[in-house]
Amino acid sequence: MKFDIIGDIHGCYQELLLLIEQLGYQQQGSIFVHPDNRKLAFVGDAMDRGPESLNVLRLLFALQDENTLYYSPGNHCNKLYRFFKGHPVQLAHGLEMTVAEWEQLPPLEKQQFKKRYIQFYEQLPHYQQFDNDLIIAHAGLKAEMVGKPLSKGIAVFVLYGDITGKFHSDGRPVRRNWAKSYKGHKWVVYGHTPTPEPYFINNTVNIDTGCVFGGALSAFRFPEKKVVSVPSLQPYQPDRFYMYD
Repeated sequence: MKFDIIGDIHGCYQELLLLIEQLGYQQQGSIFVHPDNRKLAFVGDAMDRGPESLNVLRLLFALQDENTLYYSPGNHCNKLYRFFKGHPVQLAHGLEMTVAEWEQLPPLEKQQFKKRYIQFYEQLPHYQQFDNDLIIAHAGLKAEMVGKPLSKGIAVFVLYGDITGKFHSDGRPVRRNWAKSYKGHKWVVYGHTPTPEPYFINNTVNIDTGCVFGGALSAFRFPEKKVVSVPSLQPYQPDRFYMYD
């Protein structure tokens, strides 16, 4: 199978439509089909921070309904799930924008959307592994974790990366660069940490190019190992991008 793996969308619905078109997909009803039978895949964090999180999620719901969704959930996906399940979560880091969008829906539609999102999330794998030496995980995956029974450590890693337990001044966790020491032969495609350009190292690529912060929305074409991007329509925030060593 050939995939186009799209980085963190964060509510940038218009850029998502532009990228899907740029990749050569054609809309058929509520889903997208490629003439070369390619498949769309996603590294997670479809929502929060951007202007149209609900529309992005509706697109993903439609793909899931047609059994054509390949999606690795991220920490923002998990937080919205916990919010809808009634757990105490802080309305911050963009979740407040998704919740505000949801609050604007009519009461019945609000309940339907909430129920649909819970169903959506509970059907997602923690990460995706394919027969063609491809792994998609939101924040990454160490080689020694591949194929192991799911543990709390693996579940936390795929959502948050290699966290140290320390935090930046803005509340973001400090993370190690796990990909720098990755030794696996399988390709790991991930996101989570916005970078000015896709970050390639050791059979891994971080495809989150910070669309919601004014960068670009990017897709990694596999097995070709090529990148296709569209520029962001959002204001540029240079301080939100991470520069690897």
